[in-house]
Amino acid sequence: MRVMGVDPGLTRCGLGAVEGRAGAPLSLVKVGVARTPAGDDIGARLVAIEAEIERWLDEVRPDAVAVERVFSQSNLRTVMGTAQASAVAIVCAARRGLPVALHTPSEVKASITGYGNADKAQVGAMVTRLLRLDAMPKPADAADALALAICHIWRGGTQNRLAQAVAKAKAAATAAKGTP
Repeated sequence: MRVMGVDPGLTRCGLGAVEGRAGAPLSLVKVGVARTPAGDDIGARLVAIEAEIERWLDEVRPDAVAVERVFSQSNLRTVMGTAQASAVAIVCAARRGLPVALHTPSEVKASITGYGNADKAQVGAMVTRLLRLDAMPKPADAADALALAICHIWRGGTQNRLAQAVAKAKAAATAAKGTP
């Protein structure tokens, strides 16, 4: 499975793609950051982020997209920009019919490091180790995007199998009720 992770932000939007499956070694496909100048008009910034995400989707061809779930911060301006960039990523993926998963920061940290309150250095160090990289991806937004992709591969696969098992059990129960 190939997953593109998006760590949304207006100034720096982390992008990363990872390939693999739960229980097997993972491999880096691509990592980077879409940047927009803080002084630019919000519309122009969102269009630039959209163009970069679309370019990545064309190049990476992911099976799914994992986006960091926006959480409440004390700085309303920051959370609004993050939410807007997040929406752009979700729309770009949905336009292509790609499944989108939202993962909270603590869910990603717990998945990658085993500790939901891990700091950025711990997450970056584990991403570096898990992907067998020579150096930690920089800036932290890039490492966070890779962490999102890894989290989704590990957790998304389990969630998908659970959903399939529940659907299969419901279908079997429905079929059994219809049998005389």
